[in-house]
Amino acid sequence: MDFELSETHRAIQAAARDFASAEIAPHATQWDRDERFPTEIIPKLGKLGFLGIQIDPHYGGAGFDTLTYAIVVEEISRADGSLGLTVASHNGLGSAHIATFGNDAQRAKYLPKLASGEWLGAWALTEAGSGSDAAALITRARRDGDFWVLDGAKMFITQGSVAGVTVVLASNDPAAKQRGITAFALDAGTPGLDAHKLRGKMGVRSSDTAELSLKDVRVHDSQRIGDVGAGFTDALRILDKGRISIAAMSLGLGEAALAAAITYAKEREQFGHPISEFQALQWMLADSRTELDAARFLVWRAAALADQGKPFTREASMAKLFASEAAGRVCDHAVQIHGGAGYTSHFPVERYLRDARMCRIGEGTSEIQRRVIARSIVS
Repeated sequence: MDFELSETHRAIQAAARDFASAEIAPHATQWDRDERFPTEIIPKLGKLGFLGIQIDPHYGGAGFDTLTYAIVVEEISRADGSLGLTVASHNGLGSAHIATFGNDAQRAKYLPKLASGEWLGAWALTEAGSGSDAAALITRARRDGDFWVLDGAKMFITQGSVAGVTVVLASNDPAAKQRGITAFALDAGTPGLDAHKLRGKMGVRSSDTAELSLKDVRVHDSQRIGDVGAGFTDALRILDKGRISIAAMSLGLGEAALAAAITYAKEREQFGHPISEFQALQWMLADSRTELDAARFLVWRAAALADQGKPFTREASMAKLFASEAAGRVCDHAVQIHGGAGYTSHFPVERYLRDARMCRIGEGTSEIQRRVIARSIVS
């Protein structure tokens, strides 16, 4: 068992960290305050290969493995959780669904644009009434000859208002429940498809989140991704790898919070001593370091299993569950160590804490992860 990254992985890690430090970190606080999606960064991410991490080089992607995907998401998230979420969801959801289940024509049409950053990808599963119970979605797809007509609404869709293509999951046979759900690729500007940007989020405020409205959206059957009725089963496979990326995002936020806490603790003096000398704070730092290291090994294990072609559903859920909850504790410790200053926007630890809170919800709540893990144990 090797606990060290390869030379290639270390080089990509360094490149991602340098880019994040120079191009993202100086602006992240202002983007958060303005709730502004930083469109100017997207072409730069594409040029570095970070928007086509696992896309086949035949389609302009980098062709790297799942571990590389996790590393890049972690490093971007250290600088900005919002942009980390963008990289995670673009690669792991919309692009991945097309790359994994699309046909050759669909891959040729979409993947080059997605890998270059010309287009961003979105993935529309969640609805106002179907979050954890995703199979209860009510968006409908009605067959009409060689076409399909889609009606419904989607909620909390990352990249929803800026995507060039959105993979939409819709029910073509409500009686069949999860076996009656089909996926479609909808280009931006498709008549009847409208996006409304959501504002007022607690965290990841500069990530684009939108509500989608579908009214008599007419698409040719050539836009259907995968088999009729196979959309939900395909979505579960996509979510498995997506959970690795949210775990990696959690790691990045936790590492940023811990680094900020250490720096502040060394500089801040009380009672004539740096507060880093006080045992109560040292224990917070020790617990934070231990939890982040443990989380990283869970993330890397899940990624390694995925790259080896082995089952990794349980391991992805374990990584996502532990990393997201650990990040919440680490970020909370960081705010506590900063004291009153940590409760203001003058220090980034409050942003890290707000951003980390999303990680326990997105890509399946902590409760859903525990259900997945438990079912794998008792079944």
